[in-house]
Amino acid sequence: MPRKPKTKGKYKMKTHKATAKRFRLTGSGKLVRTKAGKSHLRRKTSKRTKRLFSKMVPVKGKGIAKKVKRLAPYMSKYKANPNARSGQK
Repeated sequence: MPRKPKTKGKYKMKTHKATAKRFRLTGSGKLVRTKAGKSHLRRKTSKRTKRLFSKMVPVKGKGIAKKVKRLAPYMSKYKANPNARSGQK
């Protein structure tokens, strides 16, 4: 059986899944990230600090935003990532 002929066209870029889970784009196009330190060793932490961990923070550095957009090129096409949504544990 002959092989399929190779079609010349654009390549699909792969999304770096770890990046897609940690960052998301807001409706206005800002890149936001989750805060670190939410997973374990939180018994000693005050309730106020734990509450502050649930908020998402905008990414300030242009270089980091550029790297994230390179790793997750289709992020703007996805809906808000349920794993990185603010207000959920």
